[in-house]
Amino acid sequence: MNTLNESVMVVEDDAGLREALTDTLRAAGIMALAAGDASEALALLESEPIALVISDVQMPGQNGYELLSALRRLRPDLPVVLMTAYGTVAQAVSAMREGATDYIVKPFDAQALIDMARRQLAVRVMPNELIAVDRESKRTVSLARKIAENDATVLITGESGTGKEVYARFIRDHSARADKPFVAINCAAIPENMLEATLFGYEKGAFTGALAAHAGKFEQAQGGTLLLDEISEMDLGLQAKILRVLQEREVERLGGSRTISLDVRLIATSNRDLPEEVRAARFRADLYYRLNVMSLRLSPLRERRGDILPLARRALQACARGRQVPLSLSPGAERKLMEHDWPGNARELTNIVQRAAWLAAGGRIDAADLETGGIEGPGAMSDAAPPPDAAPPPAQDIRLGRGLKERERELILATLRITGGSRKLAAARLGISPRTLRHKLQQFKAAGVTVPRLNDQQFVTA
Repeated sequence: MNTLNESVMVVEDDAGLREALTDTLRAAGIMALAAGDASEALALLESEPIALVISDVQMPGQNGYELLSALRRLRPDLPVVLMTAYGTVAQAVSAMREGATDYIVKPFDAQALIDMARRQLAVRVMPNELIAVDRESKRTVSLARKIAENDATVLITGESGTGKEVYARFIRDHSARADKPFVAINCAAIPENMLEATLFGYEKGAFTGALAAHAGKFEQAQGGTLLLDEISEMDLGLQAKILRVLQEREVERLGGSRTISLDVRLIATSNRDLPEEVRAARFRADLYYRLNVMSLRLSPLRERRGDILPLARRALQACARGRQVPLSLSPGAERKLMEHDWPGNARELTNIVQRAAWLAAGGRIDAADLETGGIEGPGAMSDAAPPPDAAPPPAQDIRLGRGLKERERELILATLRITGGSRKLAAARLGISPRTLRHKLQQFKAAGVTVPRLNDQQFVTA
């Protein structure tokens, strides 16, 4: 299920539950790692390829929200799901606005965990798929194909979220090294004191904690392609060492004396203006010229608006996997997407659409759902107004820690209030079939629970 040997990281301070969660994921064929707290999670993030983080909220030290904030700074592209038996729906939605992609309520069954992980991993795969509908994007793809034909070093520049790693993989996939390793490292995500060892490798005893020899990223990419993502975040001293590796085509592990000849194609990316960085003495001029043999500049999404809706529809397609109701964008939602300037580019678009799909009424995403997901600006008109006598959603009153059955009942009744008692609309908003909803309501009535009548906010006793 995972791509590129990436793992799901479970962060849970309860050792028994932590083991149960990771065992459940592994049994479903999903690679999983475990961390007991936020500090252990951040350490794992530096050394292991992580595709998804599932974190408890209530933990000693840094809690789940604080871990979320740290992860957003280090890996803004990394999906984070929060597990909680406390708080409210309003808090969970607030966390999603801060960058969480979903939440799951304890207690939950094994299949719910597996389905959620697979859904998030499906969305995670999406950025590796290149979409180029706009004329400017087609020009960029054409140039990338030409760059792929040779073996020169490549520098890809563009704003954060424009798809620099996507194009790096595209170049590799269309090159003579397509069947060889592709190794990527985010230079901004690894502390300076660890980055050198990560890149060049080390011998046993090279430093405290080096209990065994370890091959660096250059060695791991032997015969293939190495991506140095956000290379402009690297300090000047390490830049000089990278320059030497590129010039000599060889590397030496830390603590070692043997040089290792390299056959690696290097692709570097940066979201900064590198000529300006050179002028400001923050980036070495000689390394810049060594990297900039072949260059590819990616335009921001606001300059290639023809890609916006295709990207959004692809995001919806991935989110729809495993759901009973297909997902679609209303005309108003499409206008909303087209009017937004997308300062976070394709990454922002993917996150916004994913959250809107979670919060939307069934399979139809309206402009108001996108606004809820975090888009601000003009065009906030929704295509589907709620019933005139519908009450506001009582999300702040729905406690998450009182048992799954009780929460399910409250969510269903709250949704019926929002839809004015319409069973059809409520089923669509809940993502279940009308038949399932009818069955649930019959169970409620049998237990003496009152349900709202269609277009009537007065409760009637069954």
